[in-house]
Amino acid sequence: MRWFLPAVSACVLCTTIGAEAGERYWPRFRGPNGAGISDAKTIPATWTDQDYNWKVTLPGFGHSSPVVWANRLFVTCGDARTATRTVLCLDAATGKTLWQRDYPSKPFRQHGDNSYMSASPAADADGVVVNWSTPDAVVLLALDNEGKEAWRRDLGPWVGNHGTGSSPVIADGLVVLTNDQEDPRLIRSMYGPNPTMPAGKSSLIALDRKTGETRWQLERRTKLSAYSTPCLSSSVEGKPEVIVSSTAHGITGVDLATGTVNWEVDKVFRDRCVGSPVIASGLVLAGYGAGVQGALMVAVQPGSKARGIEPRIAYQLKAPVPLVPTPVARDGWLFLWFDNGTVACVKAETGEPVWRERVPGAFYGSPVWVDGRLYCIAKNGEVVVVAAGDKFELLARVPLGEPSFATPAVANGVMYLRTRTRLFALGGK
Repeated sequence: MRWFLPAVSACVLCTTIGAEAGERYWPRFRGPNGAGISDAKTIPATWTDQDYNWKVTLPGFGHSSPVVWANRLFVTCGDARTATRTVLCLDAATGKTLWQRDYPSKPFRQHGDNSYMSASPAADADGVVVNWSTPDAVVLLALDNEGKEAWRRDLGPWVGNHGTGSSPVIADGLVVLTNDQEDPRLIRSMYGPNPTMPAGKSSLIALDRKTGETRWQLERRTKLSAYSTPCLSSSVEGKPEVIVSSTAHGITGVDLATGTVNWEVDKVFRDRCVGSPVIASGLVLAGYGAGVQGALMVAVQPGSKARGIEPRIAYQLKAPVPLVPTPVARDGWLFLWFDNGTVACVKAETGEPVWRERVPGAFYGSPVWVDGRLYCIAKNGEVVVVAAGDKFELLARVPLGEPSFATPAVANGVMYLRTRTRLFALGGK
């Protein structure tokens, strides 16, 4: 029964999310609920340069992934020299720029593989929400469909050595953002003294979607900054639940409406959380790692403090596992795409291995599932396509011409592929 109730609730939630999202929407990082799954049937398994619907050059550099709501595509960029942030709205069918908004900023030190716009936007019928961080401010900004500012929040300074990457999520009239920052003592131990660095202050915050006012804020321990983006599940009680992963707290289930912690499995992660949590066969999966390799991925059966049900670790996948790319769960399988190009399939319910193969390349983008295939963009900008089933099959390798750290978006039967400075539209015909 402890397994059955959350599994049924998760199925109900996913059905609701799918019905609301439909094929015209890819509203956040990795699409509906961050699952990385599309029902499109019009994306080719392989293609040439002549097959794109359109290609555009973006007005800046960035690693964020595009999002789509109906006929509007939103993407963000940052100027590598001035740190100016840009929010761009395109016509999804033609690639024509509908509006562009630029926000001056100041350069600051961050990881060489980060950018001034690595967090992906979140979109809904009212427009788009974006976020970025500087040492002075964690900014959340809402723009309407014409690019007019609806509200803007400064959530206080950002403390971290590598910059930020967590993306906002819109759900049930709320904007949810994880703000897991860095403990300055850890930074000093790794990189030397920095007496001007303030103490980091971590939180999970939910703002009113229409006004930007704080609806709830959950203070969290500060250890290492996390780059994961939350997903939604359904609690044992059948209520929407935010799933968050971080070094300090491990994996946490939080009531979406109130910010109350429903359950938590802590002390499981020893280093940085980069890939985002996913739901698979009623389990919550998340992991951590360091450098260019994941160290551990944990599958958790959620619990409930209110009902006295302790969360339970169902299984663990030990190194090597993905660090940056987020897995895809589909048809009882869990597909893992490693940073070094290894691709693996395990049974989602048990973690039992099915196959593991290697495709040349290094990856920061996450895979998406479309029509029985996995699409993932390598750091060098090559799109790799493999079959998503119980046997490995490499279907295609298609270069985009420049590096990419982004994840594809799929909406309106079209796949949108982002590189550092360009955007491509493919399929739908």
